[in-house]
Amino acid sequence: MRKINAWLFVTLDSVIEAPEKWVLADDDMFGAIEAGYAKSDALLLGRRTYETFAASWPERGSEIPNADWMNNTPKYVASTTLESPEWNNSTVIEGDVAEAVARLKLEEGKDILVNGSGVLVRSLMRDGLLDELRLYVHPIVVGSGRRLFDAESDPVELALDDSHAYENGVISLTYKPTGTSDTPARA
Repeated sequence: MRKINAWLFVTLDSVIEAPEKWVLADDDMFGAIEAGYAKSDALLLGRRTYETFAASWPERGSEIPNADWMNNTPKYVASTTLESPEWNNSTVIEGDVAEAVARLKLEEGKDILVNGSGVLVRSLMRDGLLDELRLYVHPIVVGSGRRLFDAESDPVELALDDSHAYENGVISLTYKPTGTSDTPARA
C-alpha cells in the first residue's frame, strides 16, 4: 500500500502561510526534500496550494531543481471549487476526499506527497490517512497568518520518528500518527 507523506514549512508560532516570505534556504534541507520527491510519484494538494504552485511551477524550466518532477508528476487536488485545472497532469478529486485518497493509497506506485496544504493535512490526519508528517520548523516568529493547527483542529496523537537540525537553524521533525485518535484509520 502507498503511503501519504506530508511536509510543511512552519514558523515557531505555527504559521504556514506565505513561506516564500520567511523560508531559510539551506542546500542540505533542500537535498532532503529532493529525496522525498524521489520516493513519491504523485502529489496531493489543497486548492490554495495548488493555485499557488500552478501559478509558478509551469514557468520554471528543467534547470530549476525539482521543476520537472513538479510539472510532470500526477497531481490530485482536493477542492470543491476548482473546476478546470490547467497545470499538466492535474485532476480534481470529486466526491468524498477521504474515500478518494483511501483508493489512491491502494493503487500501485510510490508514496504520495502532500506539500503544504494545511487544511488538507488536518483532514487527512482526522481521517487516519496520513502516514507521516514532516515539519521544517524555521527559527522565526511572524505573529500572524494561517496556522497549521488552530482551535478547530481535531486531537491526534503523534510519535516523533526522526529529527534533524540544519546549519541554518531549521529543525526537521518527522512524526507518525500513533493511531490513537478519536477517528479510526481508513485503508
